[in-house]
Amino acid sequence: MTRDEFDAYCKSLPATTNVVQWGNASVWKVGGKIFAICSGWGEGSHEKFSFKCSDLSYSLLIQQDGVIPAPYLARAKWVQREADTSMSDDDLKAYIEAAHKIIAAKLTKKLRKDLGLAD
Repeated sequence: MTRDEFDAYCKSLPATTNVVQWGNASVWKVGGKIFAICSGWGEGSHEKFSFKCSDLSYSLLIQQDGVIPAPYLARAKWVQREADTSMSDDDLKAYIEAAHKIIAAKLTKKLRKDLGLAD
C-alpha cells in the first residue's frame, strides 16, 4: 500500500479528517481522535502504517515478523506495520477500519450523532 492509497482508504471511512504533522506523517482522525498514521518513523525511508487495535489483536500482531509496537503509541495498543510482507493490503485495510470503529466508539454519544456515526 502506498501513502496515497492509505490516504484514499482512510478518507473513504465515515467522518474522517486528515492532518499532516510530526515530520510529514499523514494522521487520520475521527471526531478529533487519531485512529491511523502513515509515517517514516523507524528504520529505513519507506512508509510505515500505524493503527489502534484491540488488546487481542495487539497481542497477536506484535508476534508477527514485520509488525512492531508503534513508536510513541504502543502503550495505547497501537502497532506499526514495518514491512509490506507482514500483512496484505486487504488485512491492513480491515485493521484500519477496525481502528476507526474502536476510536469512534470512544466518542461521546452526542459527537457520534453529530458526525452521523451509528451507535
